[in-house]
Amino acid sequence: MTGMPKLSPDIYSKRRAKFMQLIGDDGVAIIPSSSEVTRSRDTHFPFRQDSDFRYLTGFNEPDSVAVIAPGLKGGSFIMFVRARDATQEIWHGRRAGPDGVKARFGADQAFNIEEFEDMLPELLSGRERVHYTLAEHSSLDGVVTECMRQIREVSRRGAVAPTDILAMEGSLHEMRLIKDAQELELMHHAGRVSAAAHIRAMEFTQPGLHEWQVMAEMHHEFAAHEMQPGYGSIVAGGENACILHYTENDALLHSGDLLLIDAGGEFRGYTADITRTFPVNGKFTGEQKAVYEVVLQAQLAAIDTLRAGKSAGSPHEVSTRVLTEGMVELGLLSGDVDELIANDAQKQFFMHGTGHWLGLDVHDVGRYKQNGRFRKFEPGMVMTVEPGIYISPGTEGVSERFWGIGIRIEDDVAVTNGEPLILTDDVPKTVEAIEALMAG
Repeated sequence: MTGMPKLSPDIYSKRRAKFMQLIGDDGVAIIPSSSEVTRSRDTHFPFRQDSDFRYLTGFNEPDSVAVIAPGLKGGSFIMFVRARDATQEIWHGRRAGPDGVKARFGADQAFNIEEFEDMLPELLSGRERVHYTLAEHSSLDGVVTECMRQIREVSRRGAVAPTDILAMEGSLHEMRLIKDAQELELMHHAGRVSAAAHIRAMEFTQPGLHEWQVMAEMHHEFAAHEMQPGYGSIVAGGENACILHYTENDALLHSGDLLLIDAGGEFRGYTADITRTFPVNGKFTGEQKAVYEVVLQAQLAAIDTLRAGKSAGSPHEVSTRVLTEGMVELGLLSGDVDELIANDAQKQFFMHGTGHWLGLDVHDVGRYKQNGRFRKFEPGMVMTVEPGIYISPGTEGVSERFWGIGIRIEDDVAVTNGEPLILTDDVPKTVEAIEALMAG
């Protein structure tokens, strides 16, 4: 599972060229990097680069800004980065500096980050639109808006001032929604390693362990393959699985309970997102199996809808119907299925969507609707498919035999020109396969 090549520099150059076509010669884009975030006192959380910035530059240092200005004299790709500093590099690691980002990351022009504010008016002047997402980098918002105000004052004497600030949703995020072959290869790799981590968890789990011990096994698998968790892992035993974003991960695992694990590893920025639910003692009870089979059938039916030309709303529509029919058969709901769905009765036990875009972010960018209607799937889109049923303890009108059962099954699926491509299919998900694996 090792030896995956890194994205080549020309990939980023091609992305910037395409992005410049989208924003046009009268546009300019400002894309900030992430900054380091304090964890406690003088220590920081592990640095994770802003996904938009990484997508266009491949540069993985904090406190930087990329400016894309089509047709600019001297070059359209301008980087503002931290200066080289011998003392800081001894303590905190190497820096590329302006010369390094030109030599290694293809910047046409590069400057120290301290020069950004002074140079910004010149970069924005003569442009009609500024592509910059407000309210995501608060320290920079004031700099950008004040710069535009100053240019507008000068514009009264004939200069052209920007009239619009546009978020990235209609340009860069639409680009990111469609993955190319190299991106899909990275995501498939992340899916395979994450599947191996889930298999490891199934083989390791037994009554008497704690949730965190199982989580540690999975995170070890990620780290052994140059990966880290792509999001906060959910390891939820018994009724904890009925808490959708359960993160305590510290409870004791009991025989007779299920264990729901929602965890995926991130590889070179791209994350997998897998959920599996299995019995702590390796054997489903009758009630657990009955609910599980309904969720599995809903997932399989939903996956089949991820085909080019189909509505992006199809997976949820199909899974909702299968789940609701199953809830009626299980006695969780009663009544006409169409009426139950029309009244959102199924939301008592299935309260979330069936999937989301996946890529550099676990909840990746890209619009789900266009002109008020769900868009059509296109090759290169990747979506999770994750139906579930959650029956909280004490639910009125439901047999106690079902109380505390929480089940979700999730895979990552790429849309192709043919059959849906499941990127995470290596980990078992049928009752028989799970029980066989856990039996050794």
